[in-house]
Amino acid sequence: MVRIFWVQVVEGDIYLGKAQKLWVKESTIPSVRGTILDRDDKVLAEDGPAATLLLLPKSIAENGLQEEIVRRLAEILKTSDDPASILSLEEKIRTRITKGIADGKEAVEVNSEGWKIGADQIDQINKFIEEQQELLDQRSKDSKSKNKPLVGVELRDEPSKRFYPGQQLAAHLLGYVNKEGKPVMGLEKQLDNVLKGTDGFLHLEKDRRGVELLNGEKRYQPAVNGNNVRLTLDKNVQFYMESALEKVAAKWNPKSMTAIAVDPMTMEILGLANYPTFNPNRYGEFDIKNFTNHAVASQYEPGSTFKLVTLAGAVQEGKFLPEEKYQSGSIRILDRRLHDHNISGWGRITYLEGLKRSSNVAFVKLGMEALGQEALKGYIEKFGFGAKTGVDIPGEVPGIVNLKVPADFATATYGQGALTVNAMQLTAAYAAIANGGTLMKPYLIKEIYNPLTGEVIDKNKPEEVRRVVSPETAKQVTEYLETVVSDKKIGTGKNAAIDGYRIAGKTGTANKVLPGEKTYAEGKWVISFAGYAPADNPRILVTILVDEPDLGGDYHLGGEVAAPAFKQIVSQTLRHWGIAPTTQVKSGDAAAQEPGTKVPNLVGRTPEEARAATDAFGVVLETLGSGPKVLAQSPAPGTEIGGAQRMYVVLEEGTELEVPDLSGKSLRDAVEVCSFVKVRCQSIGEGYVASQVVEGSGETRTVTLTLKPYSELLETVETDSKDTKTPAKNEKSTKAAGGKTTETGSKEGAKTSSASAGSTAKKTTTEKEAEESGSSASGLRE
Repeated sequence: MVRIFWVQVVEGDIYLGKAQKLWVKESTIPSVRGTILDRDDKVLAEDGPAATLLLLPKSIAENGLQEEIVRRLAEILKTSDDPASILSLEEKIRTRITKGIADGKEAVEVNSEGWKIGADQIDQINKFIEEQQELLDQRSKDSKSKNKPLVGVELRDEPSKRFYPGQQLAAHLLGYVNKEGKPVMGLEKQLDNVLKGTDGFLHLEKDRRGVELLNGEKRYQPAVNGNNVRLTLDKNVQFYMESALEKVAAKWNPKSMTAIAVDPMTMEILGLANYPTFNPNRYGEFDIKNFTNHAVASQYEPGSTFKLVTLAGAVQEGKFLPEEKYQSGSIRILDRRLHDHNISGWGRITYLEGLKRSSNVAFVKLGMEALGQEALKGYIEKFGFGAKTGVDIPGEVPGIVNLKVPADFATATYGQGALTVNAMQLTAAYAAIANGGTLMKPYLIKEIYNPLTGEVIDKNKPEEVRRVVSPETAKQVTEYLETVVSDKKIGTGKNAAIDGYRIAGKTGTANKVLPGEKTYAEGKWVISFAGYAPADNPRILVTILVDEPDLGGDYHLGGEVAAPAFKQIVSQTLRHWGIAPTTQVKSGDAAAQEPGTKVPNLVGRTPEEARAATDAFGVVLETLGSGPKVLAQSPAPGTEIGGAQRMYVVLEEGTELEVPDLSGKSLRDAVEVCSFVKVRCQSIGEGYVASQVVEGSGETRTVTLTLKPYSELLETVETDSKDTKTPAKNEKSTKAAGGKTTETGSKEGAKTSSASAGSTAKKTTTEKEAEESGSSASGLRE
């Protein structure tokens, strides 16, 4: 009786708790963190499968595959290609196995430097296990053993981990989620309350055999997954930007760089890249300096890119007379003498020439004598300098505008002295000119929506801040900036010129003041370029700042640093968007007409590897279908190709491939692409592809191409919309009586037939014309 009393009353709560653990099952239902996508719903960050790697020491010892397991697992789990690092990892795995055998452990865990195993490694490990199991099964069969041997390698499923499929792509914008599941920096931290969901739970009672009790208590709450975030970012543009910065880094070895691409009409951020960068999947391997988002968190003396403000103010006030002359070289402001970068100057030159040559004296005279100090300061403030842009990216600094004495105002006219800016402010200022005179608020987050219902929870729209100059002034300034790029003799921005397109932009080379010092450092420069295209109807604006490139002491090389990177980014983007050129290229001037590069063999490569290979010689790559490897390509390996052309690769089999946009192509090139995607092709008219209509399905698919002469196509080119995709299938196209139609099957050459009875058959484009016409992915060349 005493014992019963003791168990039921005195220690009743203790035993009840122990009993409940046996009959009550409590389990957590984890929620899924929301996905971050680009503007076209390409995944930038998502939750993916995760696992813990288990090694079974006893089985490994029995099967005699220890060294093979050690070697292969180290190859899969490696964090770098450094041989010393791989050998160190092999030793760690080997030690785990031998210690596990000595201690008699059934299993030991081996993770990748503290990480759970991710999706890419899970696939590789499972494949390795299958290969080794087949070998062991065959060995067991040969020895007629009754016991089935085990490889000794297993994967245990774990809650999902955060995965960034683009690796370092847009790392500074995305941020990362650490090993403990805590968001750190970037959008991951900023939007944590939006992205994270709410875990659910399951509570039920079971009998001693683990079977749920029919009348037992049961409580269930489902998990609520996080919301998705769609950005304004264009993944392709982001890739072009990061590729361009890599080239600059390799050639000029700068301290840091940043680049921003926007749609100047809306200030949607299309891309934002920094150097040095990091891989959010492996954030622990990078130095802390790699995590700085220089686009908003760093401030610089902008140099001559800031001359935009002085120029726009002078034009607005009617003070910029392009043909009026002044004496270049130097100018005195009270007790200070300020110089052009060419100290002796160029003699008496016009103000327009001063702009092209980036003369400091010209802008001191415009800012101090023509505008005056108060008006100059007013325009600086109007353009948004000295205040944050309000962009939805954390960590923005406001920059400094601290103009007190005349020398401060004088040096400010050309972007040096008592003012600093961040790259986002500079981008917004140039966009104000590009879009017709209105300062816009930049933004990255397009919308937040429920992935289950599609309901939009929050959405951003273009937001005007203020009008800075009139549309007429903005148009005039654009024309002046265009001469900086188009004048191939004296224009400082000539390295940014893109054949066939009108480009407006400005270079900048600013001497640096090192922290804690008051004078400019010898040989330390910030090189910049800001510009937009097409100049007459801007679709993309790119700003690039390069901090302390190694110029070998010659700042005159500044024009060769940022401007070529701008050219690479913008030319690839215009071609990717299918924006046709608006100016004819003079024979012999176009890079596209120079001897081509032979196409590499891309079959078997990943899409990223293929894109990197084609980017090396300026060719735009378009993928058809989705898959991990390239299965086929056009043009074929070894074909000579110009930098203005586009390549196509197939990534999956057994599907009806979408017909890419053929606008601007010659008939011959269009026929080649049609053959590649296995679709019949017919054409109306002569010249280059102006539009296309796809009809039918499967083997009966036919694309009808409408062709127009080069000159006529230029007159009808529409550059006010990025949507240049294939026209809808229900769009009708008719053949004029007597018009000529060229038709080809997927494997046949061009055949010519009359469109109406009695008309004379004639080839739409002769072989010679096809060879001479050439084409680029984005448009035409002479």
